[in-house]
Amino acid sequence: MSPPPEEPVPDGTRRLRLLQLAALTSTCDRFAIAPLLVPIAASFGAPLASAAGAAGGYFLAYGLMQVVWGLLSDRIGRVRVMRVALVGAVLGGVASVLAPTLPVLIAARVVTGACTAALIPAALVYVGDTWPAAVRQRPMSDLLAATALGTAVATAGAGVLADLVGWRAVFATTAAAAALLSVALRALPEPEPAGAPDPVRPDGGGWASVLGPLGAVFGDGWARVVLLLAFVEGAVVLGVLTYLAPALQAGGSSAALAGLAAGGYGVGAMGFSRVVRRLVGRRSPAALAGTGGVFLTLAWVFPLVTVHPVTIALAGLCLGGCWAFLHSTLQTWATDVVPRARATAVALFATLLFLGSSAGTALGAPLADTGAFGTLFLVALVVSVPLGAGATWARSRYARRA
Repeated sequence: MSPPPEEPVPDGTRRLRLLQLAALTSTCDRFAIAPLLVPIAASFGAPLASAAGAAGGYFLAYGLMQVVWGLLSDRIGRVRVMRVALVGAVLGGVASVLAPTLPVLIAARVVTGACTAALIPAALVYVGDTWPAAVRQRPMSDLLAATALGTAVATAGAGVLADLVGWRAVFATTAAAAALLSVALRALPEPEPAGAPDPVRPDGGGWASVLGPLGAVFGDGWARVVLLLAFVEGAVVLGVLTYLAPALQAGGSSAALAGLAAGGYGVGAMGFSRVVRRLVGRRSPAALAGTGGVFLTLAWVFPLVTVHPVTIALAGLCLGGCWAFLHSTLQTWATDVVPRARATAVALFATLLFLGSSAGTALGAPLADTGAFGTLFLVALVVSVPLGAGATWARSRYARRA
């Protein structure tokens, strides 16, 4: 199978770079929390399970706000939604820096997560509105590369910064980045969606304009499959990923070393996303999903053998491969499964992904608090096998649909 031709988009490179900056900023803010959980717990004299609420609350708000921002982006535009959300992210970041108690910090992170939730889905819908379907997974993989870079920078840099200056400096840095991005996005034009107007978004507004897209997505059987896969992926990848750095720190490693080791995820996602970009059009989406499933299964084998900087780095590297192959396939599928309600489908996909992430973080907290990381990673391994196999089978069946 020969690859589809590159179909240029006017100012496509400049637009993509700005979208990548949005994805980078959102991901840095989201993944910076993992190596900070132990220092935050120590700072407030709280157990790790309580400090994990700063991560779980962020993920929960991030997931719940996806549909709200998606529907709002249909009304006021993709770019305007991102800029409005960035203002809230700056305010939440400042509140995080100044938080005098752990409950205040958790509340501030919830606000920040609710606002940064707008960035990546709006960027994904922007790509769906602008790039042709035949080549869309290429800019999607470029966005994933930016999120991978953000993950690597956040997990490694946050740990180092926390050791050198303190955990509050990390939130100050991400708040400053959000402020700069809100200015930079003035150069990004609103997209002009291709194709016919969305029939499930009536001009009359009201509840019909909200329930119509939701009904179109939940009424589609394949869309429900994609959403279920997103939830499980969020729990077993993003939820358990949160505990790679704390697992090392529980053994006496510094926040800097733990963050650097866990940063293997970002390195893997960046590297493998370039591979995926070359394979689009040469390998079927089902084959890409299957490869991601293999990476995911391998990821949890390494820390089950022993928790060591090398095995944690290898686990992160394989999780990055899973993200590049499996997640990019599911994410691209979400932009295609209900094209007449694309923004809502992408928003719901992200909602379920991060609700799953929040669930995984919350369910893993008691095990992490007692040091039972082996049990946590074993559960992740057990869930990973049917997830990878199910995603591969479902994507193959979808491709063969009449």
